[in-house]
Amino acid sequence: MSDKPENQQDTAKHEDAINKDRPLYVISVAAELVDMHPQTLRLYERKGLIEPSRSSGKTRLYSQRDIEHLREIRRLTQELGVNLAGVEEIIRLRRQLDKLQSTMEGRIGNIQTQLQERMKHYKGALNPPKDDSSDDTDKS
Repeated sequence: MSDKPENQQDTAKHEDAINKDRPLYVISVAAELVDMHPQTLRLYERKGLIEPSRSSGKTRLYSQRDIEHLREIRRLTQELGVNLAGVEEIIRLRRQLDKLQSTMEGRIGNIQTQLQERMKHYKGALNPPKDDSSDDTDKS
């Protein structure tokens, strides 16, 4: 368990996510990090498999997330023998799956909120507030 308060942990996770998307590496460094030729990275960009950022001078800049993505492409092509058309399809399906998962998580959140509101309503109906003015002890 971490000594950081929960909100600091959330902040650290958020900063990690931001840092993963920060464009840092020029194409030669990115290619070396993933053990590929720079021309291969250009091909992947043309095919839409990767979208590096661009500097104001139009230099390709790769983020840590891009590097991870390139490593996954390399794993699919070299270790699993998937061709580029297959990689394109896998990436398309993964993106679609991520979008559907996000939509479902949103729907689940809405349903949970609705259920909580209904539970509060039913608890209120089952346990009405007691009215002190209608005491049974005062019988005439």
